[in-house]
Formats: sequence, C-alpha cells, structure tokens
Amino acid sequence: MSDLDQFRDETRAWLGENCPASMREPMRNESDACWGGRGFKFKSDDQRHWLERMAARGWTTPTWPQEYGGGGLSKDEARILKEEMALINARNPLMSFGISMLGPMLLKYGSEELKQQHIPDIVHGRIRWCQGYSEPGAGSDLAGLQTRADDHGDHYLVNGQKVWTSYADQADWCFCLVRTDFDAPKHLGISFILFDMTWPGVSTKPIKLISGSSPFCETFMDDLKVPKNQLVGEAGKGWTYAKYLLTHEREMISEMGLGSGEALSALAMEYAPSTGGQLKDGFLRAEIASHEIDMAAFMATVQRVQHEAKAGGGVGAASSTLKYYGTELNKDRMELLLNIHGSDALEWEGQFANNGKIAREWLRSKANSIEGGTSEVQLNIVSKHILGLPDK
Repeated sequence: MSDLDQFRDETRAWLGENCPASMREPMRNESDACWGGRGFKFKSDDQRHWLERMAARGWTTPTWPQEYGGGGLSKDEARILKEEMALINARNPLMSFGISMLGPMLLKYGSEELKQQHIPDIVHGRIRWCQGYSEPGAGSDLAGLQTRADDHGDHYLVNGQKVWTSYADQADWCFCLVRTDFDAPKHLGISFILFDMTWPGVSTKPIKLISGSSPFCETFMDDLKVPKNQLVGEAGKGWTYAKYLLTHEREMISEMGLGSGEALSALAMEYAPSTGGQLKDGFLRAEIASHEIDMAAFMATVQRVQHEAKAGGGVGAASSTLKYYGTELNKDRMELLLNIHGSDALEWEGQFANNGKIAREWLRSKANSIEGGTSEVQLNIVSKHILGLPDK
C-alpha cells in the first residue's frame, strides 16, 4: 500500500467517525453555513463539533503550514481529503474570507508577527474577516481609492469610506486598502492594513439588495487609529498585495459556477412535471444537458488551474477567466431553476417556497458579475494578459 493509499484509508475512517450525520446533508440556504467569528452563533452542536474537529487537525486549511495551525498536507493529500469529503457529502466546516482571501496573501507577504497573530485564528474560525477595497468613487478603478492613512509615528490615522463591504456588520476584523502617499502615482501610494472592527472610529451601514438581503455594507473610518504593526509588508506596496489577494477572491467567486453540489438534472426531475421518467419540455431538457456539459468543462478547467498553481505557476490572470465563466454559469443555473419551477419560483415568502429561496438567489446572482471586479474588467484582463491583445 502506498503512502497516499494509506492516507486515503485513514482519512476515510476519520471522516466516518467524526463528521456528524447532519453535516452530510445539503445546506438549505446561506444561513446553514458556518462563518465563525467572535459573535457567531452555531445552529447546532453538530456544526460546532464539526468545525472544532476539522480545525484541530488543521483541515479547515489543509495545505497551510502546521506551524500556524494548518494541516501541512501535500497537494495530493489535500486532493484526497476533498474527494473523501465529497463521497460522504460532508459540508465545508468553515466559510471564511480569511481562508479564501486574506490568509494566502498574509502567508506570502505578512511579517512573522502578523502570521502568528492572525493565521491560527483564521484556521480555527475565531475571527471573521471582511474586505475594505471598493469606494464610492473607486470601484472598477480601484487604484483611484481616496481613503487616507496619515502617518502619526507609531500609528496611522485613517479617514474615508468603503462600500460593498460584504458582511462588514458581522465581521470582527477588516483587511483594507488605504492611501499613504498622495504624491506618488496612484498605484504606488497604496498600503495594506488590518484593523479590528470594534476599534473607535469604525462604523457600518448595511445596504439592502433587491433580493431582500443585506450582505453588503458601507464602512466608515473616522479618525481610526491603526498601529503600525498592522501594516502588511511595506508601505506603498499595497497594490502588489491587493492584486495577489484578488486572484484568490476571483477564484472563490468562480466556484459559484459549480453550484450547490446537486446536479441540475436531479433537481429538475424532482420539481418539474414529468411523464415516464422524462421531463415534458424538450427544450428545457436540452438546456439542462448543455448546462451540465458546460459545468463539467468548467470543473476540469478549475482543476487544471489549481494543479498549475500548486506546481508553482500561481493562478494569475487565469483567475479572471474562472471568475467570469463561473459567474455566467451561476446566473445560467439560476435562470434554469426558475424555468424548472415555473410560477412556483416566483413565490417570495412561505414554507412551500422555502422563503422565496430560488427567486431571491436568482436576484442575488446578478451581483456576481459586479463583485470581485466586473465582468468587463475580467474580460479586459483576459484579453491583455492571456490573449496578448493590445489595449485598443
């Protein structure tokens, strides 16, 4: 038996003993996700135990270094863990912007002090993070941001506003881009800082979406004091760190294109009118089949990019390809779910419609093409950095 075969057997046995039965059921909605953080309220003891058991092994972040609480697994071992979790339909024990965005950047560019302070808390889900990037006048042109951090010796005094700050009203800490040099070219005067959302000078205001939910917020910083030891890397090099982080964010958003784990054809057979085991609408059957073919191709592309990244190539501009196509796949999936359910999908409230789950998620999917960089920006990156086309 090879080392990997032994690892698979041990992993399968451990998951079988430690993953609660309720954590092997599909999530009914976003509220079933475990986000962690100081104020997070677990929906059940099973949810809490699942997080604690996985975090104790470092398997919330399987490939991160063990010295910071990660699993220290090789890429092949991490792949096996993912496969074995999928076999029993195990839920992700922890959803976290710290894991999907900040952590990889901090491991690459952060000081040892910052790694020791923040990485273990990310691994164990003790701190929930939000992202302070976009501003009212700096969205697609992020480098035009105007939130300023004035140097006051041992700390920065931060003043400004961020917008579309996802879950800022529920977050414990924020990773934030600020301008520390107003005389330098705009890409070179940006720094990357971290701050606690409970510090004096920080306030948030939720933004209600057409779906009825308020995942986004406005975030205000008024004379916020941020100690210099919360500066990531060097002052003025924040744009470099921000770009690296964005590749991970876009890869995260692209995973929406993989759906919830349930095949669209299976959902169609469950909900749509059928005769003799076949959906009545031939055009709908063809569209569902086409979508699942596209999703299979997308999954293969995601796996290829991940393998290339782990081999040392990094994700780079490929993250824009994934983000763009994953966005389109998710929007297409939601359109098809509306067609499958017909007029029932338009019900906004009530138990039958699971509180309007499909309608609300369909509306929410429209923001996928804006968040994390608009689809137009992603296509520009693909044309320039992958296809080598001129700017004009």
